[in-house]
Amino acid sequence: MKLSTCLNQFFVHYLPQIKGCSETTIHSYRDTYRLLLPFAADYRHIQISSLRLEHLTVELIIAFLNHLEQNRKNTARTRNLRLVAIKSLAKMIRFLNPQHRGLAERILGIPQKRMPQKLIGYLYPEEIMQVFKAVDLKKAEGFRDYCLLHLLFDSGARASEIATLNLDYFDAHNQTLAIVGKAKRYRQISLWPKTCELITLYIQKYRGTPRPLYHHRLFINQRGQTLTRSGIHRLCKNYLQRALPPKRLQSIHPAHSFRHSRAVNMLCCGHAISDIKNRLGHENIQSTMVYLHMDLASKQAVQKKFIQYAQSALKHDPKLDALIDWDHKQDILSWLDSL
Repeated sequence: MKLSTCLNQFFVHYLPQIKGCSETTIHSYRDTYRLLLPFAADYRHIQISSLRLEHLTVELIIAFLNHLEQNRKNTARTRNLRLVAIKSLAKMIRFLNPQHRGLAERILGIPQKRMPQKLIGYLYPEEIMQVFKAVDLKKAEGFRDYCLLHLLFDSGARASEIATLNLDYFDAHNQTLAIVGKAKRYRQISLWPKTCELITLYIQKYRGTPRPLYHHRLFINQRGQTLTRSGIHRLCKNYLQRALPPKRLQSIHPAHSFRHSRAVNMLCCGHAISDIKNRLGHENIQSTMVYLHMDLASKQAVQKKFIQYAQSALKHDPKLDALIDWDHKQDILSWLDSL
């Protein structure tokens, strides 16, 4: 079987239609094969167009992975991500082309390179509060940003998931939010009462008028269009830079830091790892297990802070009270101007 035929089936049919992969994942996998195909052709001393599925031996793939590390100076993490893309092709072969099952199984048996486990950067409760305080609620987009930052932390959702939220995904009465995650997997989560109040107020008063094509989206940018994943990333980066010292920013991802903070919050408050997995929308519990690598001292250090945060900051918000007072003053000023 020609490798080009197999890859066409992989990118056109299997990834988007059967697996429901996001465009980001598909682009990442495509980059892997842009690197692999020239390497494989050179390794076999043939043209790329002459490559066949049978040429993708374990020996060739391991040589390719070593090439990435030694010649392209890729990290072990990048090496493993490239291997994931290759193994995904092997899974399709096993599923759709059972005559090549043996080849697929051998590829799937290639181990990933072990890396030292470390907890991805998260924010301490006082840092989260500093980020919230950095928002200017008197600006047109201020309340939207304030609401979005709270939702990022409360939900533990990915920026891409927040960007694709529709108005009807939010149920104010039951205080729940529906999220469509990776591979179009659906989950429903409960929200804190304060988060629900913020979303409700945002929809009623601060959402603005979206363009017809985007009327169903929850978060809208200043042009009346969907607030995109990259827009959310820039928004988070902006407020983190305002609130935290530059050195602190080196160890955290702007949008994902809220997601990791929520996971740590749940862990420190005694939630089961399965509950954290379900809230974050992880397909594999191994993805959630990284949060267990916090040592006991770290857990104890943040546990008390997160509990205090949940008991106080989420119930009373002087910043929001100030906004409401300011809005009332603006109403009075507008009335005076009309006289």
